[in-house]
Amino acid sequence: MPNTEFYNDKVVRQFLLAAAVWGIIGMSVGVYIAAELMWPALNFDLPWITFSRLRPDHTFGVIFAFGGSALMGTCYYVVQRTGHARLAFGKLAGFTFWGWQIICVLAMVSMPLGLTTSKEYAEPEWWVALFTAVVWVCFGVVFFGSVARRRIKHIYVANWYYGAFIIAVGLLHVVNHLSLPVSWTKSYPIYSGTVDAMVQWWYGHNAVAFFLTAGFLGMMYYFVPRQAQQPLWSYRFSIVNFWALISVYMWAGSHHLMYTALPDWVQSVGMAFSLVLLMPSWGSAANGLLTFNGSWHKLKTDPAVKFMVMSLVFYAAATFEGSMMAVKTVNSLSHYTDWTIAHVHSGSLGWVAMITIGSLYAMAPRALGRPAMHSVRGMNLHFWLHMLGTLFYVGAMWTAGVTEGEMWRATLPDGSLKYGFLDSLIAIKPMYLIRWLGGVLILTGMWVMAWNLWHTAADARARLIKPIPVPIPEPAPHQVPAPLPASAG
Repeated sequence: MPNTEFYNDKVVRQFLLAAAVWGIIGMSVGVYIAAELMWPALNFDLPWITFSRLRPDHTFGVIFAFGGSALMGTCYYVVQRTGHARLAFGKLAGFTFWGWQIICVLAMVSMPLGLTTSKEYAEPEWWVALFTAVVWVCFGVVFFGSVARRRIKHIYVANWYYGAFIIAVGLLHVVNHLSLPVSWTKSYPIYSGTVDAMVQWWYGHNAVAFFLTAGFLGMMYYFVPRQAQQPLWSYRFSIVNFWALISVYMWAGSHHLMYTALPDWVQSVGMAFSLVLLMPSWGSAANGLLTFNGSWHKLKTDPAVKFMVMSLVFYAAATFEGSMMAVKTVNSLSHYTDWTIAHVHSGSLGWVAMITIGSLYAMAPRALGRPAMHSVRGMNLHFWLHMLGTLFYVGAMWTAGVTEGEMWRATLPDGSLKYGFLDSLIAIKPMYLIRWLGGVLILTGMWVMAWNLWHTAADARARLIKPIPVPIPEPAPHQVPAPLPASAG
């Protein structure tokens, strides 16, 4: 009897659970600070729960804790399935799970205490950043080690995106966090002035590019064909989009610094590359949507497909909007307004959250050894709660942003400002209420997902989760199959 190896789905299930928990925590903080903007007295004059302290908690919680856990879990799941090989370095993979959760806890606790670098998406202090770099390198070792021990000669495109995401995020993180610690609670960046701002937004925008785009495109390129039960519409097109995306995205960060001390030519370079970026972005969205040709009927029966299709629609919309907002004339109206907040959340709630939720719904039953999720009705309810919440949120912030931009630039015949800052705040106050209501709907949907995942896992535990054996591909005539290791159970 030949030795058999099994997929290492334990760490996948751990990341799945962590993603659900952190999603609720991160979005709860977001709903609370949205309420604070509507009702400022909710901070109770406590510095630890003011908007300025909790906002970094919200962004870190949803991007790195929720999104990061989902990315690492799906990455470990996908690299095993596409390579027909068990995950390399099982103990190291376990370390990456616990290490990442410790990082998330340390960051989420330290930032409300005021221990922060004040850099967007890079707020945790140097000691948290250092540990993050260690865990990330270990994550890369596990992933590329798994790719190296694959039994399938071809490297599937999803792994290309996951690999680019791991390498680029590691590089960005290290360069942006280079600093001089003066104590356990304080450090200073080695850069200064305009250079510091440019490095920060080279990092900040590429955190969006490689963490929130490339990583989740890897997720999309595996789970969309899997759930559509059809091959990718154009595999060659996906490769073209990959090289175009990673070639262009790195140069777009300076569009965050329009009309600043940054040299004008650098601003123009950022604008130009942001416009070019529209092509590979729409290419990936089109490739994903066209994969559903012949499977559109699944929209009626499979809520995971609903999430995936809408995520691609939002991805196309958000990338178009982002490219247009990088144009200097548009940026002069949109920057510093709630329009930017609308854009960010159209991408994060519409694209990132929806492809993540759809992928988790697709992956969870398989990782738990169940035929389907516990409740299809619960999945449908979650979809409509999330969809309506996102539309309320984004629509309200779009309206508020355009209102702010137009009021701030309105002038009287003598050249003086027509409206004061307080006038614009009063005008957009109803939009803040709608934004909060949208957040409540989205958070409610996350609780529904957690309930559904809990019962699916309970059903699995009641029947004993059986490890899934790794399929052994038939070797080509010129290939010699590698020997199988002993069963790891």
